[in-house]
Amino acid sequence: MDTTQRTDQQRSADRRRRELLEAADRVVLREGPHASMNAIAAEAGITKPILYRHFGDKGGLYAALAQRHTDALLASLRAALDAPADRRERVENTLDTYLAAIELRPQVYRFLMHPAEGSPGDQGFDVGKHSAPLLRRMGEELAQVIEERLDLGPGSQQLARVWGHGIVGMMHAAGDWWLGERPCSRAELVRSLADLLWGRLAAAGDRVGGPGF
Repeated sequence: MDTTQRTDQQRSADRRRRELLEAADRVVLREGPHASMNAIAAEAGITKPILYRHFGDKGGLYAALAQRHTDALLASLRAALDAPADRRERVENTLDTYLAAIELRPQVYRFLMHPAEGSPGDQGFDVGKHSAPLLRRMGEELAQVIEERLDLGPGSQQLARVWGHGIVGMMHAAGDWWLGERPCSRAELVRSLADLLWGRLAAAGDRVGGPGF
């Protein structure tokens, strides 16, 4: 098989994988954490064994969907962090970007973060096995941003990781509670969380030669 033929086959496989992920997304938007492999296969117009062939198992499909949505969320958060604004506004915009994302597609968020009992013969996705790495990835990404932009003094790398994972944990826990109960507006929650973070963030200087925070 020559290189051109292999490349064409890879492109075809990648396109088919995207189509299957889009079908899975449609099911998740309708059914949230109750989305099943049976429903996803039916939506895609294929049998479940063919779906397994592309993703290996339920965990493989979940991981592919999780990466797809996490990539999009991280791109939005980076855009908020890079937008021209003073530091307080940038903090609020970043918090709001996360909360707006889970508010816009709550069923996707619940699918990624909350387990549901599967139907007989089709057990639910093992969400706990996969959701922690998503939050860890977000924490490491934010830690890198903090370390690149803020002068935290001695032990800055470790402190940046503490802050990165701590902020992500706070956003996740507060956002999960808020999405379920809606005790206040999104703007009120953003202001309250920013107030909680602001003292130490306000005091830190920008790293010399960095892009600024």
